[in-house]
Amino acid sequence: SIETGESAPAAVINPAKYIQHNLAVGDGLAGFGAVLQALPKGSAKVNTIRVFRDGDFVFTHTDYNFFGPKIGFDIFRFENGQIVEHWDNLQQTPNTPNPSGRTMIDGPTVPEDLGKTEVNKNLVAAFVDDILVNGRMERLADYFDGDNYHQHNPQIADGLSGLGDALHVMAMEGVTMKYQKVHKVLGEGNFVLVASEGEFAGKPSAFYDLFRVANGKIAEHWDTIEAIPPQADWKNTNGKF
Repeated sequence: SIETGESAPAAVINPAKYIQHNLAVGDGLAGFGAVLQALPKGSAKVNTIRVFRDGDFVFTHTDYNFFGPKIGFDIFRFENGQIVEHWDNLQQTPNTPNPSGRTMIDGPTVPEDLGKTEVNKNLVAAFVDDILVNGRMERLADYFDGDNYHQHNPQIADGLSGLGDALHVMAMEGVTMKYQKVHKVLGEGNFVLVASEGEFAGKPSAFYDLFRVANGKIAEHWDTIEAIPPQADWKNTNGKF
């Protein structure tokens, strides 16, 4: 629907109940339709790289051109085969790869170890709580296989050494990043998505982090960071989370 402007595929949305959490979009099916109408004809491109399911939730990782090039995570909640709720987090696509030559979307796409979904969700939830929310950096190495860690954040190189270097540079420049609350942990097999709220560079922000787990350790990471606008600018009253 976004790329072609066709309305028929949007029939998967429940017209009587569609709760929108993108704060730039009006609530309900009407709000989604208004955004489609506002897009310049032929401007939108959608390339969904990853799709996962966790119960009634489907979460996706997509390369968009949607009012400009963006990388986005979307979460859809289904009831009776129809979408009834939507969350997302979008970040402008960088012009160049990160210091390790990785983009925000490349890497493995197919989930493995489907029988370990809950174990992997618990591992990632513990990592986010320990390290990102509570700053227990002495536990950092416990979650990784040495420096064997692929990083897709556009500013950070591979490995724990790359993460450490980036955090040092941020501290030197006075850029703070604080995770305050985890809202969702969704997973399928060895992929786990965490949606969190906090502050980045002094602005209220949403953090969506996708992790790939291998042999009980975090092996790969993708993310998007989006500033949360002031409530006066919201197009709906449902909140970001």
